[in-house]
Amino acid sequence: MTPPLPPHAVIPIRHGEFNLCRGRVDKVKKMILSIVVLGSSLCLFGAGIPAAADDDSDASTQTTVTEDGELTTKLIPDQKAYIGSPDTLIDLSDTFAGTAVGGDVVTLEILRSKTDVAEASIQGNILRLKWQSKTAKKREVLLRATGADGTHIDTRFYVELWQPDYWKLVLTVLGGLGLFLLGMKNLSEGLQAIAGNRLRRMISIVTDNRLMATGVGVFVTMLVQSSSITTVMVVGFVNSGFMTLTQAIGVIMGANIGTTITGWILVLKIGKYGLPIAGAAAFFYLFSKRDRLRYAALATMGLGLVFLGLELMKDGFSVVNELPEFEAWFKAFDAGTYFGVLKCALVGCILTFIVQSSSATLGITIGLAQIGVIGFETAAALVLGENIGTTITAWLASFGSNTNAKRAAYFHIMFNVLGVAWITAVFQLYLMLVRYVVAGSIHADMSLGTASASEITAGIAMAHTGFNVTNTIVFLPIAGYMASLLKRLVPDKRSAAAEEQHLTNLDIRMLESPVVAVEQSRVEVLRMINACKQMIHWLKDLLQSDAPNKGLRKKILEMEEELDVMQAEIVTFMSNLLVGNVPHDVVDEARRQLRLVDEYESISDCIASIVKAHRHLERHETRLPPIQQAELIELHTMVAEYLDRVSQYYERSGQAAGAVDTLPHGEAITKHAKSLYRRILEKPAAEQIEVRSLVSYNRAVAAYRRIRDHLVNIAEALAGVK
Repeated sequence: MTPPLPPHAVIPIRHGEFNLCRGRVDKVKKMILSIVVLGSSLCLFGAGIPAAADDDSDASTQTTVTEDGELTTKLIPDQKAYIGSPDTLIDLSDTFAGTAVGGDVVTLEILRSKTDVAEASIQGNILRLKWQSKTAKKREVLLRATGADGTHIDTRFYVELWQPDYWKLVLTVLGGLGLFLLGMKNLSEGLQAIAGNRLRRMISIVTDNRLMATGVGVFVTMLVQSSSITTVMVVGFVNSGFMTLTQAIGVIMGANIGTTITGWILVLKIGKYGLPIAGAAAFFYLFSKRDRLRYAALATMGLGLVFLGLELMKDGFSVVNELPEFEAWFKAFDAGTYFGVLKCALVGCILTFIVQSSSATLGITIGLAQIGVIGFETAAALVLGENIGTTITAWLASFGSNTNAKRAAYFHIMFNVLGVAWITAVFQLYLMLVRYVVAGSIHADMSLGTASASEITAGIAMAHTGFNVTNTIVFLPIAGYMASLLKRLVPDKRSAAAEEQHLTNLDIRMLESPVVAVEQSRVEVLRMINACKQMIHWLKDLLQSDAPNKGLRKKILEMEEELDVMQAEIVTFMSNLLVGNVPHDVVDEARRQLRLVDEYESISDCIASIVKAHRHLERHETRLPPIQQAELIELHTMVAEYLDRVSQYYERSGQAAGAVDTLPHGEAITKHAKSLYRRILEKPAAEQIEVRSLVSYNRAVAAYRRIRDHLVNIAEALAGVK
């Protein structure tokens, strides 16, 4: 009988390969068995099923024929370890149960084993593999078990040493992450280009209705494929006065729901088709001449790259499963306790801070969960932290902005931090609900092996969506109170007028979303229009003032300088936008905006010219005669009305084509200005006005005519005439 097992831990054997030899086996019996095995293999092949499984398969026993005609059956797995691994101990006590020798094994011996990989030795019923090699190799080991009646079984398996390729791991993961991000970018650009004007109209309909604003935030983020871009956009809109704080709060809450679409995209079972999808779509994108088809192909190509990147990340992370050090490190992040949940959330938060993309960290999380490196609970806790990490983008965008824009960014942080705080308190109950929705049972096992990779992905996506939807439902009724709280926490430091005049810095990150970027720049064009209207209103007050008004004159000239800066920044921003891959309708809108900012900046120059002419008279303590003063005010009124009439067609979205109707009014201004010239020149010598007044008067009339010319150019640009 075999000696008792040693008292140390051993690895039980599962399957292997043995060579059956019972004394002298009859040759005829061998032939019959060989025919049976060969026939079975052919039948399996004909049925489309492989005749033999892989070496590491846990399938039923496989029977094959060796080169010397003997029969072998698959029972014992090959042994694999990485260089530097400790000895492997294999318990052989139950290995031969049910075989020819049964439980009556008398001796165990190593027949063949090269020690350049592992030194095999027998200690009772324990097989010890002492790993020797310093390089990756694979060798065969032949083990014989002999029974009491002389029957023996030759068990053959392979031992293999492998060297972890850390560079391959890092580069594969980085390459997969890069393709994932590129895919998200292409998917976003394609969807935005397809949506086109509908996306801009959606942004413009945001009202103080919280549900409407939340819905807009959801759909815009689904198209933009990034909550960070949406929140940066919101901060910019609040800073420019295009959106109120209450509206921004609704859109931000919706953006948090919209960004969860990424997880549901990854639920699709098309991971292995990512490369052919991307390749096929690339041909349509490169060779199609129709814009809509090209951008649909771009979105499809992006989808393929997303899945290809995810597959590459999974391949890179697969090495982690076989390295005890990494496995132990990941197991340290266990979401089984409250503090464990907080620890995982902190890791997700920091990772998103670094990557600056919650979609990317979500892809990494799902990739790790799909290969079993982290559990479902840990993945769900990481997702909670990723929601906090994504708030840094809006916070950075609020630097240099006005107080309301800072409040919008701070609300995004409060919304996610408070949401994670309360959801972690009921984390286990929340996961029960997620399991019930995904698997139909609150106690469903979501570990890899029991649940499929797609089910685990669906569970993570559900945990992400459920958190943000629930959090929005909680905060929606108290959004007004949150706005009031933020106004107290972030008090106004400057006057409202000063903030309105402050130039909004166009964020370069907005260029990632051309449709949104062109809407942001449109807000700046509207600010220039309002500035010109304000300047011409102040100019009328200045012209009608009986006494010198240096303060008003200074305000007009300072506003003109600010418009110069605004034009320069908008031109730089739009130039960078047009360099990228931009849809034709966005290109047309961008070029129109460039034309408008140039014209409105020129109008501000003309207004400044009139102010300087008026200042020239004040310095010499001279005024225009009452008749000429009245004529100039009349001309001013006509030009101011024309400015309002033309500008309203750009201020009202979708009505730009109607600007052509304003052209006759421009002709009337020209005729009136010419009549003023003739009238003053035809005066008798005795009625001629003083030279300085005449020069100032003519200079002002000429400036008003130039304003009229610029307004005609604007009307023609809006109407598409030129």
